[in-house]
Amino acid sequence: MSFNRVHLWAILGSVLLIRLISLGAYPLMDTTEARYGEMARIMTETGNWLTPQFDYGVPFWGKPPLFTWMSASGIELFGTNEFAVRFPHWLAGVLVLVLMVTFARKLGFSGLLTAVVLATCAIFAISAGAVMTDMALTLGMSLAMVGFYRCWLGSRVWGYLGFVGLAIGLLAKGPLVVVLMGIAIVPWLILQHGLIGGFKVLWQRFPILLGGSLMLAIALPWYVMAERATPGFLDYFIVGEHFKRFLVSGWQGDLYGTAHDEPRGTIWLFWLYSAAPWSLVLPILLWKKRHLLSIVASQQKGIVSFLLCWMVSPLLLFTLSGNILPAYVLPGAPAIGLLIAILVSDVKDDPKWFKLCAGVIPVLLVVAVIVINLWVGNKKSDKVIFAKVDLSVPTFYVGQRPFSGQFYSQGKASKLEVNAAPLTMPRFQLIGKKDQVGEVVQNQALNCVVEFTASSERTLYRCSPSSLVQ
Repeated sequence: MSFNRVHLWAILGSVLLIRLISLGAYPLMDTTEARYGEMARIMTETGNWLTPQFDYGVPFWGKPPLFTWMSASGIELFGTNEFAVRFPHWLAGVLVLVLMVTFARKLGFSGLLTAVVLATCAIFAISAGAVMTDMALTLGMSLAMVGFYRCWLGSRVWGYLGFVGLAIGLLAKGPLVVVLMGIAIVPWLILQHGLIGGFKVLWQRFPILLGGSLMLAIALPWYVMAERATPGFLDYFIVGEHFKRFLVSGWQGDLYGTAHDEPRGTIWLFWLYSAAPWSLVLPILLWKKRHLLSIVASQQKGIVSFLLCWMVSPLLLFTLSGNILPAYVLPGAPAIGLLIAILVSDVKDDPKWFKLCAGVIPVLLVVAVIVINLWVGNKKSDKVIFAKVDLSVPTFYVGQRPFSGQFYSQGKASKLEVNAAPLTMPRFQLIGKKDQVGEVVQNQALNCVVEFTASSERTLYRCSPSSLVQ
């Protein structure tokens, strides 16, 4: 492989640095990032690190706590800000890159090229630094898959590390990680050893009992303590989130939002643009380099088929599901980096198409930050409003209270209920749509002045009861 290493390092360094610098450059936007950021803030404020809270005193049963622990740890280190809640997720992305680099080098391929391709995969570049559950899951899945393959080659230590990866996945998103891994490795083992032989190899080469015990020792205690702290968690999370959400399109049992209702098979379309530009390049390379694939297959003991099984496992799992998001393809993304590195391992010159594909992502990241700051951010976040709010004065939302409002008010902005008692304090602030606030002003005979109107169409009012106005 004769790629220009300076070019590769420049691209990789640019992507990671731009993403790192941008972590604090735009607001937490509703609903996902602001919601999860607010949950982390509540965790640090209340000191309750056992059960993530959707709101004060309201347990969040939708996901295990690892992503909240990550962002809450960032807040403990850097304070309550966007950089703090995003940085641990960026760091998880870097760890995935390091893991894939070492894996590629172990197999005799370019770790640097593998890292460049993965880092410039659109969904990976975005998720490495986004306050979501998916990068933590991808870290666990990657460690589990790399551990499995290296254990299959003979390293028992990596077999145990694979089970540690599964434990990380269980704490990141639940039993889903075990299903994803099973969809990837069972067909691959059968392909390598036959139906009976595959399961025999699985039992003989892998520390199933001790590794499984290690996995449970790490992950199970939290599940037990969470159920004891808030009874009903296991029924909602295991049955609701893992069966009803998967099988029931538009599932109405979601306690924390609206279930997505996409046509069956949409996950493949999501993969096409989420894994761009490499999702477009990969099929072409697989066809053009089919002669190389046969050589690699004979020399590297099924690594190509292993990576393909890994890559498509989330696509296969969610093919029949309507409740999906583009980020669901992320756990299979690390395989793309090594696949591309293998497929271009015989390239003699530094191809322009590769530099174009890899180089477009840093440019798009910069453009995205600019667009968010100039247009999108203020429409999807109330941060701009709280630059004008005096938090020493009681503040109330009329109508919907977005998670960004909760986060940027440090939890001090309350929601004014429909049948709330009249507001009698000398000074207070109202935030909401003009028609909704206007109704409250009229019903309670308030004296209010418009302070600021955001592009989200929510307006900040400074108010007092009319009876106090001289």
